[in-house]
Amino acid sequence: MIRLLAFLIVVFALGLGFAWLADRPGDMVVTFNGYQYQVSLMVAAVAVVAVVAAVMILWWLLKALWNSPYTISRYFRVRRRDRGYQALSTGMIAAGAGDGALARKKTKEAAKLIRSDQEPLIHLLEAQASLLEGDHEGARQKFESMLDDPEMRLLGLRGLYLEAERLGDRNAARHYAGRAAAVAPQLAWAAESTLEELTARGDWDGALKLVDAQKATRQIERDAANRRRAVLLTAKAQALADSDPAAARTAAIEANKLRPDFAPAAVAAAAALFKQNDVRKGSKILEAAWKAEPHPEIAELYTHARPGDAVLDRLNRAKKLQEMKKNHAESSMTVARAALDAQDFATARREAEAAIRMDRREGAYLLLADIEEAETGDQGKVRQLLSRAVRAPRDPAWVADGVVSERWAPVSPITGRLDAFEWRAPMERLGQLIDSHDDAPAGVAPVIEALAKPTSEKRPIEVIDDAGGETSAGKQAESREEDHVRPITAAAFAAVPSDAEGVEPAEELARLPDDPGVDPDEEAEKSPRRFRLF
Repeated sequence: MIRLLAFLIVVFALGLGFAWLADRPGDMVVTFNGYQYQVSLMVAAVAVVAVVAAVMILWWLLKALWNSPYTISRYFRVRRRDRGYQALSTGMIAAGAGDGALARKKTKEAAKLIRSDQEPLIHLLEAQASLLEGDHEGARQKFESMLDDPEMRLLGLRGLYLEAERLGDRNAARHYAGRAAAVAPQLAWAAESTLEELTARGDWDGALKLVDAQKATRQIERDAANRRRAVLLTAKAQALADSDPAAARTAAIEANKLRPDFAPAAVAAAAALFKQNDVRKGSKILEAAWKAEPHPEIAELYTHARPGDAVLDRLNRAKKLQEMKKNHAESSMTVARAALDAQDFATARREAEAAIRMDRREGAYLLLADIEEAETGDQGKVRQLLSRAVRAPRDPAWVADGVVSERWAPVSPITGRLDAFEWRAPMERLGQLIDSHDDAPAGVAPVIEALAKPTSEKRPIEVIDDAGGETSAGKQAESREEDHVRPITAAAFAAVPSDAEGVEPAEELARLPDDPGVDPDEEAEKSPRRFRLF
């Protein structure tokens, strides 16, 4: 657009110039070699413009002729490069599709047409072709050669990492991932593998630096980064709890500030503060975490914040927690345990039963069994409560990759994944077991039991001869009412021989409570109560 506008401006200027000369007539006289030439001013201007144009065209022709060898060679070079990139593109597509033979063929073709030092993708295509052909040693050599090229170094480390993972060499894989993470922490595969290595050997400071680098490169979101930092700081506080209490307190408090609802961080921070006799601040941390989500570890540490407290004082602290989170099973369980220690059996029983009504689980029945044994010593009721505990769903626990742990851990013992433990009920039972009426808590609708016919009584079926039409009709109606058998017509009995014997009916099975039954018509067709004709 700009070029077109400039061209129009130049043409407009030339037009104005020639128009100006045409309005002002005159002559131009040139004397050369004894001759005098006289022309008009317009003709002289046109001649000057024509000479300038002729000189420019001549100069362009001479320049094109001079540069023709380079132009011709450049044309063939560009054509050769285009063919090479076409072969490279076809080879990459073939490698992605798993066609190793075509990928190898296009690799050789691209290497002939393009210099490998000018196009690094040729090395990648060659390594991919080797992997498709099963030549893993050749692929590893190609990936190792990429480490010398700064542009291909990360690609080579990625290839060596995947090969180490394929061979099951975790140490080598983490070594290559660590080198890649040091150069480019934004790479997810390198950062995750390096993070697993650092947490496995307990290098919490190195893991925190890596998480900060991930956050700086915006590889992970802010909330995810804060969660990881809270987990790592909590693990660091637990590791330094005995050797360096001051550093453990600093790390735990920072973790609690990042995630106030994270129970392990709150417990670690409160425990560090309690060791330094700062009960008030530690209690506030536990209370805030309890309001967010009640947890038995928080309740245990909160009620035993002061070791010298009496059992009634611990009961009062448990009731304070219950006031913060009312109508919650964990609150009732906490008060029930404290009341049991204080020998307040009425309160303990009431709160344990309330916990069962809110969340029927194994721990509540076990606690109620302890209360029953301590108060009455009735072993029959204790065994009954223990049997209900066996059938009840399990209590929540720290679960990671199918492993149930009594204590929280920062990494999974199976996969080494960071922040793998979750507070939930173990998935060992498919569902809550069905109990009888007396096992269900108050307010739950009773289960309606299906009534089954008694099967102990057997009534012989009388043989009906063809002589008693009315009698057979009456007994036939009675049989239909009692056994729900499709009525048999008199014509059918007419064909029964006189010496035919009746067949005893099969014993009726009691129908299960959840048995939907059989369609009456289908049952009549398949019922063993029908007569056999011999």
